[in-house]
Amino acid sequence: MPLMNQNTLIPNNCHRSRVIYVGNVAIGGGNPVVVQSMTNTDTHDVESTVKQIHRLTEAGCEIIRIAIPDMNAVASIPLIKQAISIPLITDIHFDWRLAVESIKAGADCIRINPGNLGGKEKTLAVVKTAQEYNIPIRIGVNSGSLEHSVREKYGHPCAEALAESALNNLTLIEDMGYKKLKLSLKSSDVLTTIKAYEIVAQKTDVPLHLGVTEAGGLIAGTVKSSIALGRLLMQGIGDTIRVSLTRDPEEEIQVAYEILRALKIRERGPEIISCPTCGRCEIDLFSIAERVEQYARKIPYPIKLAVMGCVVNGPGEAREADVGLAGGKGNGLIFRGEKILRKVPEDRLFEEFIKEVDLLVKQIEDKQGQKS
Repeated sequence: MPLMNQNTLIPNNCHRSRVIYVGNVAIGGGNPVVVQSMTNTDTHDVESTVKQIHRLTEAGCEIIRIAIPDMNAVASIPLIKQAISIPLITDIHFDWRLAVESIKAGADCIRINPGNLGGKEKTLAVVKTAQEYNIPIRIGVNSGSLEHSVREKYGHPCAEALAESALNNLTLIEDMGYKKLKLSLKSSDVLTTIKAYEIVAQKTDVPLHLGVTEAGGLIAGTVKSSIALGRLLMQGIGDTIRVSLTRDPEEEIQVAYEILRALKIRERGPEIISCPTCGRCEIDLFSIAERVEQYARKIPYPIKLAVMGCVVNGPGEAREADVGLAGGKGNGLIFRGEKILRKVPEDRLFEEFIKEVDLLVKQIEDKQGQKS
C-alpha cells in the first residue's frame, strides 16, 4: 500500500468530510487521499478489462471505474469483480435501470448524474437499491451535462452553476434518506473547477472526488490537473482524485502520485530526479531516463532514484539518491548514496543501474518481512 508522509501542507481548517467506504477503502474523514482511474477498454471484453485493471493496480490504482453502456456490460460486472482485488465503480448515464442492475451485479459504488436519469422517481429507485445493498453513490456533475434549468439560469457552465447543480442533486438524494454519498463537479476549465469545489466544500461534509474533465493529453492534462488538484489539495479539499488524460490510464496513476508527492501528502513509488540535459551530456540520457520511469512504475516503495547526464552536477545529485547514475563519455558511474560502486559502459548502464534498484527493493522487502 502507498506510504503516508506526515510532513503535509494541509491546513488545520481543511474540509473535514464524513467517512464512507467503497469496498474496503475508507474515504473522507482524514483518511489518505485515494487515487482512482477508469478503464478505457470495452467493458464487454472481460479479459482485456481485467488485464488493464491488474496493470493499474500494480501501478497504484486503489479504486477503478468502468463504463456501463448497456445490460450486456452489466453482465460483465461479476466476472470482472471476482478477478480483481480493488473496489469497482460503475459509471452510469441516462438509464436508471443500468444503475439498479449494476448494484445487484456487485458494484462497490455507482457513479450517476441524477439530472439525466429521467426524474425523481427513477432516481429514488436507484437510491433504494443502493440502500438495500449498502453501497455508496457518487454524484457526478460535469460542465457538459448540467440540467437545462441551471444552464438557463446562469447562461453557461460557470462555477456557481456546477455548485448549484451538485448541491441540488445532493439534497435530492439526502432527502430520500441516504447519506453514503460522494460528490464530484468537474469542468475542463481549471479556474472553474477550482472555484466550484471551493464553493461546495463550504456547504457540505460529503467526501469530494477531484478531477479536471477532458483535460487533454499528457502535457496539457498534467498541467491542468496539477494546478487544479494541487490548489484544492493544499486547501485540504479532496478525498479521492483522478487525473484524466488522453493516454494510457497507467500514466494517470503516475501523475496523480507525483501531485500527491509534490505536496507531501502521500508517497508511493520512486521519486526520479533527472537533469534536463545540456551540451555536456555525452550519453543517451533520454532513452535511459524513459526506461527507468517505465521500470519504476511497478515499485511501490518511496525510494529516490537519480538519472544524471554528466559529471558537473551528476555525481552530487546522484549521491542524494538511494540509487543513482551519472553519465560520462560513453560510460557512467553507478552510486548507492555517497558510495561510487562502479564505472560501466553506456550500453550496460541501465541494466547495472536496475540491478542496484532491485537489490535495494529486496532489502526493503526483507526488512518489512522481518517486522511482520
